[in-house]
Amino acid sequence: MKMKINLASEIPIYQQIRDQIILGLGRGELAYGELLPSARQLAEDLGINPMTVNKAYQTLKQEGVIVVDRRVGTKIREQQRYLLEEEYIERLDVILAEGLAKTTDDGKFRELVRKRMAKLMEGRKQK
Repeated sequence: MKMKINLASEIPIYQQIRDQIILGLGRGELAYGELLPSARQLAEDLGINPMTVNKAYQTLKQEGVIVVDRRVGTKIREQQRYLLEEEYIERLDVILAEGLAKTTDDGKFRELVRKRMAKLMEGRKQK
């Protein structure tokens, strides 16, 4: 999986790494049980500090997305512990509310959300 990291963005780099892994999983570019590069290797590939990758991996571990096995390495959890936990649903509500707060055309916003969801699902269907 190729990561897109914007070093000039206001979004912290560790958050961008976390988001890229989540997007890869959601799109079907990453599979459950798949090994991720070591923090040192990913940091070298991206030209960033390994502690930044460690922070992203720690965030994903706390969220239950990845597991770290010192014998094997870091990998996507084979079985997700949850489908949609309440905390996730609350975050989704906030994101949707932000979108609604920034538009006066509910129909256009609804269509945008539908198109983005369809785009994410395309990768999953191809696998």
